[in-house]
Amino acid sequence: MNPSASGWIKKLLKEVSADAGFFDSPLESFYQDLKHCGFIYGSNIAAVSNAVPKKDLTDEELCKVNLILAFLYVYKRNPSEEKFIDTVINFYGAITVSKASIFHSILGKKKSASLLEDLIDKRIHIDDNIFTKNFNYFITNALLFVDVLAYQKFLDTNTVSDKYLQDIETSIETIVIEVFESKLQKSKYDNSLTKLLKQSRRYHTNAPLDYGDAIATLKTSLEKRYIIDIACMASWTDNVVDKSENKFLAQFCDHLELELDVLNRSILDIDVFYSSNKSSIAALGSKNFVQSFYDNSSKMVMKLISRNSKRLLQELKESKELMVLLTKSTKRELTAAEHKKVQAQLMDIFKSIPSLAIFMLPGGAILLPLFIKFIPKLLPSAFDENRIDE
Repeated sequence: MNPSASGWIKKLLKEVSADAGFFDSPLESFYQDLKHCGFIYGSNIAAVSNAVPKKDLTDEELCKVNLILAFLYVYKRNPSEEKFIDTVINFYGAITVSKASIFHSILGKKKSASLLEDLIDKRIHIDDNIFTKNFNYFITNALLFVDVLAYQKFLDTNTVSDKYLQDIETSIETIVIEVFESKLQKSKYDNSLTKLLKQSRRYHTNAPLDYGDAIATLKTSLEKRYIIDIACMASWTDNVVDKSENKFLAQFCDHLELELDVLNRSILDIDVFYSSNKSSIAALGSKNFVQSFYDNSSKMVMKLISRNSKRLLQELKESKELMVLLTKSTKRELTAAEHKKVQAQLMDIFKSIPSLAIFMLPGGAILLPLFIKFIPKLLPSAFDENRIDE
């Protein structure tokens, strides 16, 4: 089975249908398997429940497989593979939140396994560029379980509540921010991680909820266990859970009306997962994954500027106000209003240069500060009094 080639979903369903035991495991055991394979953490290292052999599958391919298997486990019905495929397509088709609009261009096609493959590709952002690889490993794909929770509700009601999707994501953001705030020593990357989380959201754009409202939003045991795992993952950004974080997590567990054993299990699970796989998970190798994201992104932005310097400089010259603001940025920090103007005008320029389309992707705006940082190197030296020619 090759999840990067057409026909993989039907092949996967055929292989899993031969393993009746896949559907027999209780929900708690299956959820544990989703953690062990890395799906809940956004770093897939195997297929859930070893439903298919890993062989040479990439982490992106494993993520696609695990998302379909999670949907299939929730479906747990046998009538036909076509009906299962239709329910997942109907689920994504029923989502009307603006950030899910990336699906709209393909949802007009005839329902089929091929259409579902296209949808899964869109949802996981399969791409070879540095930005999406760093971005999705740790955040966007860690939020994929929100889709599974919503799909479970969809099967019961045949509708998707935008409010449910928004509330779950907003609750996750609120709790992650609370985890960072509870740290005795805050990393300089914690704020950056919060920004990455905000950019990875699919279903909401509003501000975080009040802590109490976030707690009230979480109703089911599965929702609560999931957000406990996300909170523990957030506490592990510096590879240690200090006393203040531990205290917050214990209080959080109590507020969710969960036994402390649930939290202890969650901390143990993430400790084992990270410790066992740090050599194969790039961001857990030697340095903070937010730092790794920005390091790799900086290289990519430099390459984009280098490759498009002539065209970009011409576009900048034609945008006089933007040129003035960029010139000012070489001498002082721009105000918030000036930053907004720069970003808006840069987005217009990116639309005219195809190779800069990455900045137009969901989350691409987070690279704009890096882009602006390197742009002064394009400006004529007369605009930068402190420039030293090399």
